[in-house]
Amino acid sequence: MAASPLRLGPEKLFEMPAVLGRLSRYQSTSQAFAEVLRLPKQQLRKLLYPLQEVERYLVPDGRQDLHLRIFNPSLEDIARAESVFKATERNRIDYVSSAIRKDHAPDLPRPEGHTKKMNFFKVGKHFTVVDMPGYGYRAPEDFADMVETYLKERSNLRRTFLLVDSVVGIQKTDNIAIEMCEEFALPYVIVLTKIDKSSKGHLLKQVLEIQKYVNTKTQGCFPQLFAVSTVTFSGIHLLRCFIANVTGNLDLTN
Repeated sequence: MAASPLRLGPEKLFEMPAVLGRLSRYQSTSQAFAEVLRLPKQQLRKLLYPLQEVERYLVPDGRQDLHLRIFNPSLEDIARAESVFKATERNRIDYVSSAIRKDHAPDLPRPEGHTKKMNFFKVGKHFTVVDMPGYGYRAPEDFADMVETYLKERSNLRRTFLLVDSVVGIQKTDNIAIEMCEEFALPYVIVLTKIDKSSKGHLLKQVLEIQKYVNTKTQGCFPQLFAVSTVTFSGIHLLRCFIANVTGNLDLTN
């Protein structure tokens, strides 16, 4: 029988000894994530659920516009998802190739700096992540032929992730990508990056503005925003869990 999921709650966060004991059954739980679970409660919440952490600064009536728990995995779900991204001898995570067009994927050295090509990363036998060139003034000249064609014609594309700088919010160049996803009827997600560079007040302001944009001006965007920092690693575990779920590699325990 599956154990009941362990979740954040307003009255009690986690009973950590019980959590660690139950998660010990998952041999794939990495040592690094086991150390994460030993963090103090407030630090753990900030790391795993950064937007739920800033949500508490809103008055109750203001929280209804945010959709922070549509995807609300348990700690056990997050732990199981970590195994998908853990590089082992049997679960290799490799840079595979670069491609200028969908039908052109030679083996090339990994490019440095700003992405000019589509770069393919194979995550074990689970799925392939495609890192695509950014849009806007630094986009390659063949952006439309390269990226738009791929997004429009790739039948097994599970989800598109649009990275938005949380410091400046949605810009004109972001609108281009959003309109493209809407036009092609692609399921997509907005990921807010660099959340370590903003104060709680500024981040909350940006989150509310972007959430309003998603609620009122999009149809194909997943309602819940994901916020991450590659510096503090905040939000990364939750985003990984979401990716594992939408690619069919994780069934949630709820």
